[in-house]
Parts: sequence; C-alpha cells; structure tokens
Amino acid sequence: MYIVALTGGIGSGKSEAARQFARLNVPVVDTDVIAHELTAAGSPMLPELAQMFGAGILNADGSLNRAALRTHVLDNPAERARLEQLLHPAIYDRAMQHLRDNDRKLQPQYQVLVIPLLFENNRYRSVIDTILVIDCDEDMQVSRAMARSQLTEQEVRAIMAAQTSRTIRLIGADEIIENNGSIMELIEKVNKFHNKLIKTCLVSK
Repeated sequence: MYIVALTGGIGSGKSEAARQFARLNVPVVDTDVIAHELTAAGSPMLPELAQMFGAGILNADGSLNRAALRTHVLDNPAERARLEQLLHPAIYDRAMQHLRDNDRKLQPQYQVLVIPLLFENNRYRSVIDTILVIDCDEDMQVSRAMARSQLTEQEVRAIMAAQTSRTIRLIGADEIIENNGSIMELIEKVNKFHNKLIKTCLVSK
C-alpha cells in the first residue's frame, strides 16, 4: 500500500488537486471529509463536543456550529489541543480503515491521503511514502480562501497563523506543486506528478 500524503495551507488548492487525483481513478481519503462525517448531525461525538466546549457550539437543530467552534479554538491554543485530542484519534482510525478497504477492494497502485494538518500531527508519518505539498503565495491563499469560504481576511490570516508555516511545509515536502496559476495548470501538474509516480516510485516498491 503506497500512500501519498497531500497537504497545503488554507486556500492553496489541495482540494482541487485531490479532485484531479480522483478523476485519475486514484483513491482519495480526505481527513477533512472524515472530520465532517464524525461531527455531522446525530453523531455521538456531538454531545462530547458540547460538554467540552459548551452548548454554544451547537446550532438550534443540534448540528455543529463550525464557525463558533473555529472561533473558540483559534483564539485558545489549549482549547484547540483539547479538540484535537478528541477528534484526531477517531479521524486517524477511520482514515486507516478507508485505506485498508481501498487496498483490499481496488488494489490501486497508490492512494492519496489528504491531511491539511500533516505537519502539526505526527500520527500518520509511519504510513506515508511521499509528502506532496500544494503551495501558492500567501496573498493568493487569502484571496482564494475568502472567495471559497466567505471568511474575512482577518479570519483567514488567523487560520494561517494557527497552521504550520509555509516554510516548514516546503522544507518537509518530498514533492511540491506550485499553484499560483489557473485550475487547468494545476490539473496539468497533478497529471505530471501522477505519471512520474507510476513510472518511477512504484517500480522500485
């Protein structure tokens, strides 16, 4: 089972890169998607979150108010650590199960594991073969994130400040895709990486 960890800062384009890997029939396991599943309405984890952070993080219908929770933990590193201690083990377990299921059912040449907080979390290092970082200029990160998520510039920059720095991501990368251009340019670069991986890395496994 060959695993490519896909990561990058908010607004870097990692979600679009992940969509292109999926179009290439590469299995994609996204830890952000799993986190949303684990905190969806009716999830047994929601009462735990409400007990830990207060009923204010829930909407009137009992679903998670993600904006309220994000605001709460962004301003408080200790609270963010408590949230991660609750969520991260559950996310990891489900991600590993998805990878094993894909390997058994599909027998792919490789899989992509999307981990936005890869460098903040050592939990996945033992299963990763290659770290692929999607990178772009920080001002572009801000503008893309604002357009996509209806966040203010201040909110986006606060999220960026809470994440591992761009410099550390680039130092830790095995491969980097620079994404300062169009979506078509990103797709072309993902295709090139895919072909290179198929031809070289996997031959030696």
